[in-house]
Amino acid sequence: MPISRYLLLILGICLILGLMIWLISSLSVLYTQVIGLGNPILVNLLLLLIIILLGLAIFAFFYYTRLFQKSKQSRKKRRPLKIPLDKTEAAEEALKSLRQQVTQIQDEVTKKALFSRSQDIASELAKGNIKVVVFGTGSAGKTSLVNALMGKMVGKVNAPMGTTEVGETYHLQLPGIEREILITDTPGILEAGIGGSERGKLARYAATDANLLIFVVDNDLRQSEYDSLQALVEIGKRSLILLNKTDLYPETDKTLILAKLRERVKTFLDASDVLAVAANPQAIRLETGEILHPEPDIMPLIRRMATILRSEGEELIADNILLQSQRLGEEARRLIDNQRKREAEKIVERFQWIGAGVIAVTPLPVIDLIATAAVNTQMVIEIGKIYGCELNIDRGRELALSLAKTLGSLGVVKGVIQLVSTALQFNVATLVVGRAIQAVSAAYLTRIAGKSFIEYFRHDQDWGDGGMAEVVQRQFQLTRRDEFVKQFVQDAFAKIIEPLNLQPEEEEEEELPIEANPQPLLKRYLEDWDQENTVNRSDW
Repeated sequence: MPISRYLLLILGICLILGLMIWLISSLSVLYTQVIGLGNPILVNLLLLLIIILLGLAIFAFFYYTRLFQKSKQSRKKRRPLKIPLDKTEAAEEALKSLRQQVTQIQDEVTKKALFSRSQDIASELAKGNIKVVVFGTGSAGKTSLVNALMGKMVGKVNAPMGTTEVGETYHLQLPGIEREILITDTPGILEAGIGGSERGKLARYAATDANLLIFVVDNDLRQSEYDSLQALVEIGKRSLILLNKTDLYPETDKTLILAKLRERVKTFLDASDVLAVAANPQAIRLETGEILHPEPDIMPLIRRMATILRSEGEELIADNILLQSQRLGEEARRLIDNQRKREAEKIVERFQWIGAGVIAVTPLPVIDLIATAAVNTQMVIEIGKIYGCELNIDRGRELALSLAKTLGSLGVVKGVIQLVSTALQFNVATLVVGRAIQAVSAAYLTRIAGKSFIEYFRHDQDWGDGGMAEVVQRQFQLTRRDEFVKQFVQDAFAKIIEPLNLQPEEEEEEELPIEANPQPLLKRYLEDWDQENTVNRSDW
């Protein structure tokens, strides 16, 4: 609390106490005067009044003091809490949530695979091993660095690029670090050819699984290397940059390169995380002719690794588990979303042909907005149920009516009639009758409406910034390609029109060969729709 508030509070308490003392003193004087009158009843009543007032004053003082303390405590409680404070607990909670997501997947093979991976993540959390991944281009000397760390030959030094495979992992023990450290060498990134690209993908996958990433370079960062490093840091990878092969540079050049590296990565890495080493120094020929093989100079790396792992080891393990859980959770959500979308699209397809069939059997005088849009209440309810949203009939009707109005106001109904009529002229074996236009248009509009509702439920019952109109327009644009329209019309005839035996002679007054002259029939339907269509149908 600010000092001014404390001073104001103290001043208020002093004022209240002063008034209490003044009141009691005044009553005491009055009491003395009443005693002189010799009326015992009045004296006792006055004494009782003094006692009551004194009690009320004491009660009020403690009551408001307690209220002040409660208010202060409640303000403290309203402060945002970091829950859970322990990142290990957060990782465990993430794994529990992941398992719940996996249970929603219907494909048993996929479900078992994801569940197995979640168990592997949980096992990593239980073991608590620290995974250090050595990452970089093929020429930077990654394997030499691993050799130097292990103190023995664990890979082919100076081997051709592309020989290192993911999975070459070695155990390392550092003083003061109780947990086991696993060092993983990876293939070089940015190698040419299809094989190099595939190895680069494997290397990046291994890097995203690391607790600590050692990014090895042999000069200043190229832009492609910078982009790779930045992407890994942005997803939460604790990283070190290692300038290797420093024995090849004069001291001034080494200092200059280190300065450039630190300057380039200063926005996401500390200067102390950019180090210089010589993992495999070149042999030196002495004046005597003897060949001297200098010892690797990697102590700066070992010291920095030890410092990081001592102070941040537990946090790095929990962070990595959280990241892996999030990645697997995103994959599970993607699979669930695709699964739901497939089921919802089956519902849309079913209702589009139902709506088309109803209109083909009992055609309306004009293309009615509610009927042709086929924003059927039951279709909305069934799509919502797939996405875990239980809608009642009233809510389903409300959504259906809103979308029907949007279809009409945006001119989608007119556009669909135009598309369908134009596409029908390519079906040389069929003469179009009025009910055929109505039925196919109804199916088409049902598809647009259903696809729009799928997007609505996929995004947690949110139409997005552009609202319902933008979603509807986007779905209309996606379905107006010539190839799609032609195929849709063919399917509609195969499923609806031909089974109902809609031959030209059944409605001679309504039919015109589309390929001969589709425009008069189309114009009449559009004019009738403008004059007679309304969304305020009494039977809706």
